[in-house]
Amino acid sequence: MTLRGQQSFFVLLVGQLIEWAYEQGYELTFGECFRTQEQAEWNAQHGTGISNSLHRIRLAIDLNLFRDGVLLGTVEDFRPLGEQWESMSYLARWGGSWAKPDAGHFSLEWQGVK
Repeated sequence: MTLRGQQSFFVLLVGQLIEWAYEQGYELTFGECFRTQEQAEWNAQHGTGISNSLHRIRLAIDLNLFRDGVLLGTVEDFRPLGEQWESMSYLARWGGSWAKPDAGHFSLEWQGVK
């Protein structure tokens, strides 16, 4: 698959996840959807990300999660969405399952980058 094809597949899956979340009573807003190479490198130098972030190629999104107007942020808060996301494709990765969790992060693996 081409990168553009993977990006289209990612958008389709994100749309399905958003719809699923609203059906479960959640509300969402977008966090970071794109990151420049310079920002990715800065994050890596400061221990807050990696230089080859999937955000750079539009294969990652950070979502803000709400229920009843209250912002939720823990891994446990996001677990239902993370499990749903990972069930949608063998390439789907949720940041809440990482050694250093990033609960609101959802990405699609590309060329070995997770």
